[in-house]
Formats: sequence, C-alpha cells, structure tokens
Amino acid sequence: MIRFFYNFFYPIGLLFFLPGQITKLLRRGNYRHKSGQRFGSYDNEVRARLSGHRCTWIHAVSVGEVAVALKLCAKLRALDPEFFCVLTTTTTTGFQVANAESNYRMEVLYSPLDFWPITRRAFAVIRPVRIILVEAEVWPNLAAEARNRRIPLALVNARLSKRSEARFHRFRFLITPTFRCLDAVCVQETDDIERWAALGVARERIHHVGSIKYDPADVRLNPDLPLEILASFGIDRDSPILFGGSTHAGEEEILGEVFQRLRADFPAFTLIVAPRHVERVPEIHERLESLGLNVCRRSQSGGTRTSPPDCLLLDTTGELQHWYAVATIVFVGKSLTARGGQNPVEPILAGKPVLFGPHMENFSALAEALVVNEAAVQVRDPNSLQQKITWLLRDREAAFRLVANAHSVLARHSGATERTAALVMQLTSHN
Repeated sequence: MIRFFYNFFYPIGLLFFLPGQITKLLRRGNYRHKSGQRFGSYDNEVRARLSGHRCTWIHAVSVGEVAVALKLCAKLRALDPEFFCVLTTTTTTGFQVANAESNYRMEVLYSPLDFWPITRRAFAVIRPVRIILVEAEVWPNLAAEARNRRIPLALVNARLSKRSEARFHRFRFLITPTFRCLDAVCVQETDDIERWAALGVARERIHHVGSIKYDPADVRLNPDLPLEILASFGIDRDSPILFGGSTHAGEEEILGEVFQRLRADFPAFTLIVAPRHVERVPEIHERLESLGLNVCRRSQSGGTRTSPPDCLLLDTTGELQHWYAVATIVFVGKSLTARGGQNPVEPILAGKPVLFGPHMENFSALAEALVVNEAAVQVRDPNSLQQKITWLLRDREAAFRLVANAHSVLARHSGATERTAALVMQLTSHN
C-alpha cells in the first residue's frame, strides 16, 4: 500500500521539483548527455555490451560516492578477475569522474528515476546479480524490485547523519519496509549498528567494517600534474599555499579576505580555491577580483603572463585529490557558511594539516575524533580561521603533529575496503 501511494504521487512530486532540477542541470551544463538513461532508455550499444555479462550494479550519487565506488571496484576486481560492474551516478560531474576511470570491465550510466516502470526497464537491461548502494541512497522501487527478483541488495559505507536519522524516525512506518529489503549494511562506526537496527534493519545484516572513504590503503596521488600547472603560472613550488577545498558560497570571499590580510606577513603566499560546483567559477572569479586579487583559472594554464597570480581558481573536475599534494594548509569547505561539511580525508592522506568550520554534520564522528585527538583544527569564524592559519604557518612542528595525529585516527579504518569487498562477494543472486 505504501509503495502504491509512493508511485501514485511520484509523478506529481517530479513535476513539482522539475523546474528546480532543470535549472540545476542547465547551470551545470551537459544536461542532454545520455538523458534517456534517466528514464530507463538505453541505446543498442549499451544493451549489447551488457548482454554478455553478469553485472554487479553499483549506484553512487555524485563525485564523493563515485570515489568510494571506484575504490571498492578495484578491490572487487582483485578478488574476482572476471568482475564486471555497471556504475550508475546521478550528477554530470559524478559521471565525468566515473567515466574517466572506466574500462572494459565497467559500464558507466546515469541512474534511472525511481518510478516503477523506469526501474523495471533498468533492471531488464542491466540484469544485475547483486546491487551495491553507496552511502545513503536507498530508493523504495529499486529496493522492492531487487527483493521481488531475489537480487541481493547491500548498502556500503553507510552514512546516517543525525538530521537524516531524526527524519527517518519521524517517518519510520514509511521507510522501514524499504530498509528491510537490505541484505547487508556495512557501517563505519560500532555506534552505527544500533542506529540502523532502530530503523528496521536486522542486526545480523549489519556489519561494522570501517569507512572506505577513510581507508588509507591504495591512495594514488599524482603531484606532477598540479606542479606542472603551478610552474606554467610562475608559482614557486616552495611558496606556501592556502588551499580551499570544495568550497561553497561565501567561503571563497572569506578565504580571499583572510589571504589578503596574511600577505603582509607572508608575501610569497598563494591562494588556491577549488569550488564544490564548477559552474560557480565565473561568479567566484568576479568576487575575488573585487577584493583586489589577481585571479587566474586553472584552464588558462600555458599562456604568457608577467607575474604569478595571487589566486588560482580550479575550474576542472576529477583532479582535486592530486591538488592537495601541493597545499601547505587546507581549509575544508561547506563548513563555515554552509552546513554539512566536505570530506577531510583526502588532504589528510596527502599529508596536509586540515582546518574546518563548525558545520561538519555529514562527517560528525570523524570531525569529532580529529578534533579530540588534536588531528585537525575546528574554527568558529573568519577571525579564528586567520589566527589558526597564522599559527600553522609559523609553527611547522605543530602542523606536522596535526598530520601525524590525523593519520593515527584514519588508521582505525585501515582495511575497510577489503572487508567490504569480501562481504559483497558473498552476496549472490537466488535466481
């Protein structure tokens, strides 16, 4: 009955949210690219490539989840040389990152809308032997269709923020039937076991494996690319760099203002900003220039210029983790002017001291562990941000201690990818 009403109201909800989604797609560009896949329509080439494979369907919403999925795929391929997967993603940026890493053992598609006729068409083409959902995406029709077809369904690197948990409890009678369709839930912390059990998942199906995202194993950094770009702009590789990673609206101006004030004491200082959404780059460029900064975009590398820029604005996707390698200090975005926070792990694994604001709700357990263990610095406002950056620039021993402590915190998740992959391989179709 619940699914009946869900499917009855789904088209109405889709029409209600459609204008906002169209605006977002137009702003991010490339909205026509393979758009039929979102409605369960696949061309003959895709159908032919999938027809000869037993597929593992992995769904990852955007760039962060895609990174987790790719890391897991590498382990699954190591366990099974014949492993073949269909990786679906929702966003165009997620698709670009996934497609850049795809090979003959992986097909990258856009995820279908969770409306029952669309879901059924997707199942008919993909024909998965197991389905792996990354972090937080559990859709009613997809889960029910998997259960009806007796296809194992797992949620890996399961993420449950306090806000989502409260909302799920409020509508527990609606979401419990969907969560009961999960054959395995791989959680990041031991405390998460009880939280997921309270939402209707059987305890024997919940496994504490740690976080794939925090697992330091098999991290591949390529500093050659950013070093080459820096050289093309005339930026000295040894000059201190303040790096703003995955920033959101308002944070770029704060970093720019802090940077301006710090240059009096650190004249060789350089600011690099990597916004979470590259479609905001023109707006950010204009705002930073209004602060009196000489700003260049990463895509402008190779041109001639008389002096290095004050600020380099990254307007490409899929390179962020490599850029952390050239940073001196990293500020983690979506934590000062927006809520939720972004992933602090990549800069830590790159060996950089990390700062973030008061809003790290999406990574609350990790952020708390980092702060308690003196492994990262949490700031309250722009003034405290400036003070802590000054401290870390002046006291390099303190910066080294932060990094060492942070690596100790992440070591608790070592092997999480391998443990998750082993559990996934145990899931086999009952057909």
